[in-house]
Amino acid sequence: MKAIIIGATGATGKDLVDLLLQDTAFDAISVFVRRPLSISDPMIETHIVDFEKIDSWKSEIQGDVLFSCLGTTLKAAGSQEAQWKVDYDYQFNFAKSAHENGVPTLVLMSSMGANSRSSIFYMKMKGQLEEAVKLLGFKNVIIVRPPSLIRKDTDRFGEKIGVFALNLLNKVGIMRSMAPMSTETVAKAMLVCGLHAQGQQVFESRELRLMAGG
Repeated sequence: MKAIIIGATGATGKDLVDLLLQDTAFDAISVFVRRPLSISDPMIETHIVDFEKIDSWKSEIQGDVLFSCLGTTLKAAGSQEAQWKVDYDYQFNFAKSAHENGVPTLVLMSSMGANSRSSIFYMKMKGQLEEAVKLLGFKNVIIVRPPSLIRKDTDRFGEKIGVFALNLLNKVGIMRSMAPMSTETVAKAMLVCGLHAQGQQVFESRELRLMAGG
């Protein structure tokens, strides 16, 4: 099988690449990135692309399963419009091209609380993307909705505080479904989804932990 990944330079994407390299079900990995990966391997085919100019390279989107984990933060993007472009436009346009090229399966990393009718910008954006990709016509569309993520060696102070607070609440039995999840756990669950995709499915936090083995 050949995997396609966008968002491979992000925390979850990096973990997913590592797992794919170890999985014998996959013999090729095609990554589309804005900057080079930190690792190299004969299995990896790297495409350095401008996501604004997808028409010039979309014919290269070929494979068996698309893992879509592209995303940014509002702080990094600088505005809601800029975040929408990365989190919605780039992912939707890439998925649309993948379907047009005959890729049968999409595994999309969304977010807990995604809802197209939410009053919260981020949740509404994620929910609208979910609904849009479901209508593209893929044989299989698998959506994973992890809670807040624990990134390896994160230097984001706010993220560390948030993870600490949620872990503390979880220990006393509050907000268990929102317990932070490591990016490796999400990546493991996405890999399982890619291997066993059937129709349109949405997986929440508890199911993702079970798929990942804990």
